[in-house]
Amino acid sequence: MPYSGQCACGSVHLEVAGEPIATRQCWCRQCQQIAAGGPTNNAIFKAEDVNITGTLAHSEWTAVSGNTLTFHFCPACGTQIFAQSSARLHLKTVRFGPLDAGHGLRPEAIIWTEDAPPWAQLDPSLESWPQQPPVPPPVS
Repeated sequence: MPYSGQCACGSVHLEVAGEPIATRQCWCRQCQQIAAGGPTNNAIFKAEDVNITGTLAHSEWTAVSGNTLTFHFCPACGTQIFAQSSARLHLKTVRFGPLDAGHGLRPEAIIWTEDAPPWAQLDPSLESWPQQPPVPPPVS
């Protein structure tokens, strides 16, 4: 199923041709900072399957792993579009937010649960990891 979407102001559009390799909810401190205190909800796709039109801004920081994380967002409205790790440039982690309503994706796992605040509601039916889970399998 292809996925499409846009930022809040409509300046950035995305089209995704493939299915996600994984879907995750992330409670790391960096995600909480960019998500107003909650988690981010993300789908990991092969980079070549994600097509973005419009101008993006980006911000970088070093993760606990030592890898550089780059977050791409609309400079006009601030909507987070996707993130990418320097260790996995063949993947793009697309935020659920800009995807069109009805996309049908939901997190399959919760990561960085040790950073979640005490009030966080974690779905006990989902696989969970206190920190970063293993890297998704190679994509062909």
